[in-house]
Formats: sequence, structure tokens, C-alpha cells
Amino acid sequence: MNILFFLTPKSEVAYIHDDESLRQVLEKMEYHKYSAVPIISRQGTYVGTITEGDLLWYIKNQLDLNLQEARRILITNVPRRSDNTPVSIDSNMEDLLDKAMKQNFVPVLDDKKSFIGIVTRKDIMKYFADKMKKTE
Repeated sequence: MNILFFLTPKSEVAYIHDDESLRQVLEKMEYHKYSAVPIISRQGTYVGTITEGDLLWYIKNQLDLNLQEARRILITNVPRRSDNTPVSIDSNMEDLLDKAMKQNFVPVLDDKKSFIGIVTRKDIMKYFADKMKKTE
């Protein structure tokens, strides 16, 4: 089995660019109702993952923050607790499954380290659940 079988392509993934502002990120996450999104450079490389928790802790610690000021804060200035570890397109399934057990989605990179999409834990679980139903 190949990682591409589970891939949600970049064109269907909500992500942010590393030069977007805190306000833009807040609005995008609210619109899509996601609790975490990948951060991508304008060149297409995976930078990391920003979570609601990262944003909340940053805002809490910036006591005088308002939406006008949030426009001036680049998302890369917001500290992240951790990033979702990516896999390369040619990684084996064991590596993908190991990462999916620890994170809700796994970013997938091509051989040039460009972000090409994600594999969600939900899609993996659905595949195996469907497979189990067929064997019953």
C-alpha cells in the first residue's frame, strides 16, 4: 500500500502561509472550524503546525492584544508547542501509521520537501474499519 492512497491533496487542505498575520490565521481557523492547520512557506515547504492552543496561549500572554494589533503579528512569531511531523511521499506505511497514532493529521512532503497534502487519522481508521466490515 502507498501513502498516496490516503492523501488529501494540498488543493483540498486548509493551510496558512508563514507570512500571514495572527488575525488572518484566527479568521481562517474559525471559518474552517479546524483546531490545527499546517503552516506552509510561499515556496511550498512545510514550516510546522499551528494549533488553537498555541494561539490561545500567545493571546493570553499578550494582555494588550486587539484585532488591529493582531494584523501586525506574523504567525511565525507565535510560539508553537510542537509541530506535526511530516512523512515523505516514499515513506513506508509503518512510518505513516506511527505518526498518525500521535497526531490528527500527517503532512506529506514530496522529494523536494514541498508540502503536497495530508493524511488524516480519520481516513486511516475509516479504511481499516471498512476492511474489517468486508471480512465479517
